[in-house]
Amino acid sequence: MVIKTATFLQSNTKIDKLPAANKPEYAFIGRSNVGKSSLINMLTNNGKLAKVSATPGKTITINHFIINGEWYLVDLPGYGFAKRSLKDREMWEKMLDSYIMNRQNLIVTFVLVDSRIEPQKIDLEFMAKLGESQVPFVIIFTKTDKLKKNQLINNIEAYKTRLLEEWEELPTMFVTSSESGLGKDDVLDFIEEYNKGFRQI
Repeated sequence: MVIKTATFLQSNTKIDKLPAANKPEYAFIGRSNVGKSSLINMLTNNGKLAKVSATPGKTITINHFIINGEWYLVDLPGYGFAKRSLKDREMWEKMLDSYIMNRQNLIVTFVLVDSRIEPQKIDLEFMAKLGESQVPFVIIFTKTDKLKKNQLINNIEAYKTRLLEEWEELPTMFVTSSESGLGKDDVLDFIEEYNKGFRQI
């Protein structure tokens, strides 16, 4: 897939005010500071599409972008260690649950994982909730350019081993780097294939 246009559409916290569910939609989510905005910008060839910040928890709304006029890319608030009040975090969790569990045109949720660190409880719990709710998801390993090749291989294998302690089979996984563009074509080709299926519905 070639990204020709990537346009910001809207930011919202109200599920009933989201764009009409008439196009395939792909959501990106992960722990705060996992490199989500950088990944989105890399995928869309637009360094300024998603706002990159050194401050974890910058994204606090559901942000819709329309890609090639054909599908929605959604930037979701990060979960984890954002320096926000308990009330705010509870509000976001409720909003995210409502969106992910009920958005009819949501094809896949991309769960971003920092390839440099060991499996985190908060990520595993989030994936488990998606699995239990039968919400399709894919794992995207980020920041792989920060590791040597052997380290990366070992870290991903360790992650797979940890997942197989609780899962019968592994979800689809992509290895990416916002710096080098690694994994870009793989992710976009994956989306393109699912878009074809959506048009047949």
